[in-house]
Amino acid sequence: MQGCDDVWVEDRLRELAGRLHGPRRLKSDLLTEARHGLSDAVEAYRADGLSAAEAQRRAVAEFGTPAQLVPAYQAELAVGALRGLALRVVAMAVAVMLAGDLTWQGSSWSNDGPRPPAGYLLLSASLSWIWGTAFVLAAAALVLAGAGRWALRGPAGLGRAVGAGLTAVLVLGALAGTALFGWSFGLWEAALTWPPMIVGGMLVCAGYFWLARAARGWLLAAR
Repeated sequence: MQGCDDVWVEDRLRELAGRLHGPRRLKSDLLTEARHGLSDAVEAYRADGLSAAEAQRRAVAEFGTPAQLVPAYQAELAVGALRGLALRVVAMAVAVMLAGDLTWQGSSWSNDGPRPPAGYLLLSASLSWIWGTAFVLAAAALVLAGAGRWALRGPAGLGRAVGAGLTAVLVLGALAGTALFGWSFGLWEAALTWPPMIVGGMLVCAGYFWLARAARGWLLAAR
């Protein structure tokens, strides 16, 4: 069907698309599935002898209104967004926990120099706990995402709670990491020109930007 024959179906799909938020690929797949279902319904009505316009009107009416359809589609998108965020957090957490200490190789205190203040050591240790917590929450999010829509509609919105907690931990990690880097520059002047520190800082910033995009997508999909 081409041209004006598609107006009813395409209008409904555009209206639905405008109200959905989530991973682009998953959203495209859901809309493609909806288009195929509508097209099949239209063809069935045409086979029964209805006109193109009437077939489309009936198919769209049978398909449902956006108010009826959006909750189910949005739940699917929210689960996909939670899964995507969790996978990124797992990757980032593993990288930070395995390679994070390399950033400080060559620091004054790593070469038998004076030890940094206790507060600095506590802040440094807290980052390990923060990323460990993020890893655990991300693993839980992946398990819940595997449960599908139930993860967001289960007891007390368990998936939403885990996603919100994961986002909060990421914010805390960003603040703690920024404070640690800033404090490091104050304690160790050579850090400003030390390649591992510069490269590590750039990689961490890029990683947080990568995570921030996923977290924003999750918040938009789950709200």
